[in-house]
Amino acid sequence: MQMQKDNSKNCPGNLVIFSLLFAGFVYLLVWSTSTSQPLIFEYRRSGSNCSNPIYHTVKFPIDELDLALEKAAMPNKTVIIAMVNRAYAEQTVETEITMLDLFLESFWLGENTRQLLDHLLVVAVDQTAYERCMFKRLHCYKLETEGVDFAGEKIFMSRDFLKMMWKRTLFVTEVLKRGYNFIFTDTDVLWLRNPMSLLNRNETVDFQISTDWFNGDAQSEKNFINTGFYHAISNNKTIALFETWYAKKNNATGVKEQDVLLNLTQAGVLGQLGINARFLETLYFSGFCSDSKDITAVTTVHANCCRSISAKVTDLTAVLRDWKRFKATKGGKNPVPFRWTGHFGCWSSWNKTIAKHL
Repeated sequence: MQMQKDNSKNCPGNLVIFSLLFAGFVYLLVWSTSTSQPLIFEYRRSGSNCSNPIYHTVKFPIDELDLALEKAAMPNKTVIIAMVNRAYAEQTVETEITMLDLFLESFWLGENTRQLLDHLLVVAVDQTAYERCMFKRLHCYKLETEGVDFAGEKIFMSRDFLKMMWKRTLFVTEVLKRGYNFIFTDTDVLWLRNPMSLLNRNETVDFQISTDWFNGDAQSEKNFINTGFYHAISNNKTIALFETWYAKKNNATGVKEQDVLLNLTQAGVLGQLGINARFLETLYFSGFCSDSKDITAVTTVHANCCRSISAKVTDLTAVLRDWKRFKATKGGKNPVPFRWTGHFGCWSSWNKTIAKHL
């Protein structure tokens, strides 16, 4: 009986290649474990003919942010980003509903918004917020800052508030550098309608940002911007804008990042960088500074011009109540004239602040 020929003896190179790949795999596995990096490694050989081996590409490790962005991204590599801390995510004895609860509820109650949660990446700046995000089965990423506690409420314009605002600017700059477009939204923004058709109607626009007060001209750099909601396309121009913006941090003591961007915008930085920008109308992207006059058009509602979390929760709860009332009467024979409930909690929050310093 003729013995079957041992192909391995005729292909000594295979053993050497396999040994090298195995050694490399062990090295990468140890490195991946020590740095908490996921490792994807694939090697397959088909066929017994040693002259025609088929090797598949080795995929090197990618970090947790890359994984989070990849999971949340739309087909056009756009991600919705919201940043939360414990004060926005955890219930207390005094508050049975959180800002995060209201934010997510708006996606449930909004028109054509539920599917957008598949593309929402919640960036948690402390462990409690991260655990709360995971409990709600969202796409979550923990953004750690050594030596800084972002867990508690950060009162508007406080030192920690300013630090957190600059931290998020640095984070979204990194997102742009990794090739992802994004919509950044504060968690105190309610999504009542899907904004994608409004944001994507002009594909040449690099940067779109909400306004506290809209002056009637979507190209006017004199609009008073609000960084609570904006859309950026990843390209060299927007990366340069965000890097220029963040570079002003050390010379902006006591000034919030929004005002720094406003100053840059009004100084002509958008034109200098060749950025096609659009300033969003408050008719569609409204807030407490300037309510939308048309409930049939409004897309988002931002609790801007407000100082404390408790005041925002009170008034955003009223906004959702108004929205549900509108939906309940929509299409009826005798539609009820619509009016927003007054933002009494937020108005009062400023009065309390003034009284505190008297």
